[in-house]
Parts: sequence; structure tokens; C-alpha cells
Amino acid sequence: MFARLLILLYAIVSYAVFTVSTFYAMGFVGNYLVPKSIDIGGPTNVSEAVVVDLLLLGLFAVQHSVMARPAFKRWWTKVIPVIYERSTYVLLSSLILLLLFWQWRPIPIQVWRIDGIAAWLVIGVYWLGWTIAFSSTFMIDHFDLFGLRQAYFSMRGAELPDQSFKTPLLYKIVRHPLMLGFLLAFWSTPDMTAGHLLFAVMTTAYILVALQFEERDLIAEFGTTYQQYRRRVPMLLPRIFGRRRAGAPR
Repeated sequence: MFARLLILLYAIVSYAVFTVSTFYAMGFVGNYLVPKSIDIGGPTNVSEAVVVDLLLLGLFAVQHSVMARPAFKRWWTKVIPVIYERSTYVLLSSLILLLLFWQWRPIPIQVWRIDGIAAWLVIGVYWLGWTIAFSSTFMIDHFDLFGLRQAYFSMRGAELPDQSFKTPLLYKIVRHPLMLGFLLAFWSTPDMTAGHLLFAVMTTAYILVALQFEERDLIAEFGTTYQQYRRRVPMLLPRIFGRRRAGAPR
């Protein structure tokens, strides 16, 4: 029983670190209420800033993508118990994010500035992006995604049920609403600096590449069901005018 409680405690601690990193990310990207953000920090050389920031983004991309692959999971769960796998992934991702926030070098060269009502609209899109990202995790299974469900079933001594394929709410509009939310949040700023632009460009590139691997894994797991879903629902950009009717002119 003690071992099961330890697993649950580990999952809770990992989730707590994730929560801290997520809320800090909102302030970091938007320059809100945090002591060090994407545009606020000590002075630094531009070339040094570019190198350090790229290394930080690269570290997060490698860890986040490699540890999510089934082949790595099969190897990793020979090293650690299976029940710890998801929480460890969440914990390491969150710690690397916190490292990125701590060591990020701002590049405060202005790229664009938007004022007035347009600025407030852009800020609204920023918070809409975070709302979409956060809410989309609950539309599938928030607690499974971040390791709490696995720890709960382990504490009860019950076998973890398989997850069925489902497409609720936003998943009927785009296949990856979580990533759509991130993209909206990362690009929506009335004061775009060179550092923020570097962050937005590199995270966008990472998301587009990582989704190709994610799609491949989903096809391997769900087969024809997911392939039909891919044909029916776009990946990131919602269809404005709906699907073309059969026989309609191109």
C-alpha cells in the first residue's frame, strides 16, 4: 500500500510542477506578472542570446518529442516501472520549461507594435489561445494526459482501462486543438520583439514537425479509424466554409 501511495504522491508532485510551469508560461509569453519573461530580463549580446535561446528550445523539443515516441517508451519502461512513465515525462518536460524561462535571453528589438483597439483584440486572441489549449486537455482526458489517472488506478490495484478513440467538441473542428491554442498564444502579441519572434517561429516549426510523428503514431494505434478522421477533419486550421459537396466543381 505504501508503494502505491508513493506512486500517487509522485504523480501529484509532477502535476504540481506542470501547473507551476503552465501558469508561468502564460506570464512569460505575454509579459504578465512574472519577474523574467520573453522580453524582460538582463541585458545580453544578441548573438549570445540567439545561441542560448535556440539551445533551450532545442533541448525542450528533443526531450518532449523523443520521450513521447512508442519506441522510446518501450525502452524506457524497461528502466523504470510503467506506472511512472507518464508522470516522469510530465515532470521532465515541466522542469525543462522552467529552465527555459530562467535562462531565456530577451532580444528586445522591436518587430511590430500595435496600439488601440487592435491591440486589445490581439490580447484577446492571446488568451483565447490559452483557453483553447487548456480546455482541449479536458475534452479527451486531462488526468490521463498528465499521469494522474494512471497513478489513481495503480493505488486502487486496478488495471488501467484502454482509452477508446473519441473526437469531442473542438476535436470535431481540428485534429489538434491543443497545438492550435499554443500557436494562437505564441503569435498573438501587440508588441512583437525579435526574441518573441524567434520563440514563435521555432515553436511553430517544432509543432509542425512533431505533429507528423504524432499522426504516424495515431495511425499505428487506431488504424483506419484515424485515417478516416484525418480525411474528415483538418489538422490545425478549421474549415470556414465546410466540406465541398460530392460532385461540386473544384
